[in-house]
Amino acid sequence: ILARHDYPEPVARLLAEMIALTVLLGTSLKFDGKFIAQTQTDGPVDLLVVDFTTPSAVRAYARFDEDRITEADAKGETTSPELLGHGILALTVDQGTHMQRYQGIVELNGTSIEEVAESYFRQSEQIPTAVKLAVAKIARRGESGFVETWRAGGLVVQFLPDAPDRMRMPDLPGGDAPEGVEDVDDMIEFDDTWLETRALVDTVEVSELTDPEIGVERLLYRLFHERGVRVFPSNPVEDDCSCSRERIRTVLDSFSEEEFAESVEDGRIHVTCEFCGETYDFDPAEFDTSAEGETGLKH
Repeated sequence: ILARHDYPEPVARLLAEMIALTVLLGTSLKFDGKFIAQTQTDGPVDLLVVDFTTPSAVRAYARFDEDRITEADAKGETTSPELLGHGILALTVDQGTHMQRYQGIVELNGTSIEEVAESYFRQSEQIPTAVKLAVAKIARRGESGFVETWRAGGLVVQFLPDAPDRMRMPDLPGGDAPEGVEDVDDMIEFDDTWLETRALVDTVEVSELTDPEIGVERLLYRLFHERGVRVFPSNPVEDDCSCSRERIRTVLDSFSEEEFAESVEDGRIHVTCEFCGETYDFDPAEFDTSAEGETGLKH
């Protein structure tokens, strides 16, 4: 995905973090449909969109101001809070035409993507969550020398106790909070297991999440071998865009006559998919614009 768009390195790293987070969350949800993560902000990178379709397809793109990115890079201001600025992160679950869409929105106010994801689960889902994300360029030896490729990794850990007495917290379902406990952060003080888990997650280095020699099982064992680890079958994830000529045609069908006319350039209509870069070419004569207010396909 990153190679296709040839983003500046700071933008590529930021989008890679979002892709890793979206795949982690999308593959953990038990549903059929789409899981979409989207930011809208006032920073140099004003839009990130990652679209995960169950069970294995992901596509993504970023929109940015090239001049502001160049300036930020020169100043060394390339952390995710500096590139995103202020705005929102929207997480959407779309299970299809006949199902209600669910969307959660969390404010982006100068925090990292990891912190924003943790805040979302704590505030919207009332689930204490720890998130670690890492992105790196890996040099691999090829036939003509070393070749750089991108690699991303991530870890999401959540507090999901079954015991009713451990769920008696103000921001968790199950009962009243112990005296003196006012919010989820205070709850952590009352659960040694979660404290221990957070401490272990905080020891994870960027290199451990991106090193090809450190597999998932090895990292999980390093962290949690004293508690026991159960590993489930892995799910392959593929760079796969869902755009098609038929879908683009359907969108054009919904255009008003004025919108349709504005889309014609040099006697043709060209539509390029932001995700995969595929360009679709249409002859305006294929469409019937005689009906007032909207277009329709000629049959």
